[in-house]
Amino acid sequence: MPRISTDTRARNEEAIRAAMDRLLRGELPSGGRCDIKTLAAEAGVPRTGFYAKRNRDGSERRGPYQHLAEEFERRLKALQDAGTVPDPRDGQIARLKEDNAALRDRVSARDAEIAELKTSRQRALSQITAQDAELQRLRRQLESGTVRRLPAPGPAPFGSCS
Repeated sequence: MPRISTDTRARNEEAIRAAMDRLLRGELPSGGRCDIKTLAAEAGVPRTGFYAKRNRDGSERRGPYQHLAEEFERRLKALQDAGTVPDPRDGQIARLKEDNAALRDRVSARDAEIAELKTSRQRALSQITAQDAELQRLRRQLESGTVRRLPAPGPAPFGSCS
């Protein structure tokens, strides 16, 4: 003998279908989502009716509204595959995930650029240090008198080259 009467079950199924249609159109209650929990609350039926049950012998039996839960999930997936998102938060989550991925890409590109600039800076510092050491060596050599100074250039012997 079922726990609920046939009339009650029929009224509940009608309420579930009406709630399902509202949710899939995007008419969500405040704080609600497009899911089984909200569907059950909107229809005024216990959520446990949407899930399978276990008998005492361990065998599984379908919940009284499990077929409606499967229909709801199927219709929701079809809407999502078609590009329609009845739950605006799901669309917001998808958009934020895309934004997050784009920002991660930008950060990775900037990190690579910074690493390249650090390498270039280190190379430039090494070259400057080597040039400074060479200048110091040449100055010491000049001060020690082992190098003769060249005469200052005078006027060009044959005029300008231009």
